[in-house]
Amino acid sequence: MRLRRSAERAAAAAPVLLPAPVQSRFGDVFDRVVRALPLGVIMVDRTAHVTFANRAASTIFGFDPSRAVGAHLLQSVPNVELERRVDEALRGEASLAPLIVAGRDAKRTYAVSTYPLPEGDGFSAAGALIFADDQTEAIALARARNDFISNVSHELRTPLASIKLMLETVIESPDDEAGDLFLPQALTQIDRLASLVGRLLEQARAQSGQLQLNLRDVELDSVVQPILTSFEPQAASKGVSLTFRALRPVRVEVDPDRFAQVAVNLVDNALRHTPSGGKVDVEVDAEGPQAIIRVRDTGIGIPYKDLPHIFERFYVVDRSRARDISGAGLGLSIVKQIVDAHGGSVVAASMLGRGTTFTVRVPMMHVKRET
Repeated sequence: MRLRRSAERAAAAAPVLLPAPVQSRFGDVFDRVVRALPLGVIMVDRTAHVTFANRAASTIFGFDPSRAVGAHLLQSVPNVELERRVDEALRGEASLAPLIVAGRDAKRTYAVSTYPLPEGDGFSAAGALIFADDQTEAIALARARNDFISNVSHELRTPLASIKLMLETVIESPDDEAGDLFLPQALTQIDRLASLVGRLLEQARAQSGQLQLNLRDVELDSVVQPILTSFEPQAASKGVSLTFRALRPVRVEVDPDRFAQVAVNLVDNALRHTPSGGKVDVEVDAEGPQAIIRVRDTGIGIPYKDLPHIFERFYVVDRSRARDISGAGLGLSIVKQIVDAHGGSVVAASMLGRGTTFTVRVPMMHVKRET
């Protein structure tokens, strides 16, 4: 019995040999698949000389695969740490922790892993297999998520600290003057916290696919104009001119409450980034089959390097140039998610120091013609 079990284990560990015609067909398909993979694949022999490299690997590291084959790995990928890990793989030790390296395009980052290629007996390495996987987006998302958490923590702590200080002052004060002064300010800070929490919940719902729309046939200016009216006191206190123009009456089928959020976030963003003496102009218009909301400000603008990323989840523009500007960096992401859910689009154009224009486009039902 013991001998039979040993034989069964040996048979299970042995490589499965396919008939030659099947091996040939499978090998051709496998070769085509590996060559077409977006994942970089390099194979080396016992002496770390390249025996195979697919097109993705040559694109990632910038070498000619026809010249790389037969040459030492370091000639194609000059990375000492990678060479060390390949040596470990040749001794039968896989590298499970990816090595982060820059590709030929410095803007891309790759996770490189190494594995031994076993001999037929399964106990010694005939070579090593190297995988290079593009991790640029994952790394950027992780960095942005950390920035987001740090920023939201700051946004939560600041009003909480203010509320605590004001309430302690009211409690310790022997007269009502402190209450009359600080309680309204505490309520303002509580409203700020409630707004932030609401935005966080909206972000979570949108990301989980739970952003439900209650579509109705409405005049677009009837959705946008009341939002502008609610921001007039804030604009006046900052010394910013806030204007609204409906260039023509436009009917759309949207969720009015969600689109009110779009207007709130865009106007709030414009006012926060526009200094005293500046202007924020909001327009409703139509172009072809699309309804347009355009929010234009004369504020500080957005750096060119940040402009492609401002609608991304967790992305926060560097605030070192404007430290007095508050915000959790959630508004523009929520705008994009709401507009996308309506089958529309939102874009931004900006010149640093000269202002920014956000343009929202959604499918239009029809345009009323003046008779």
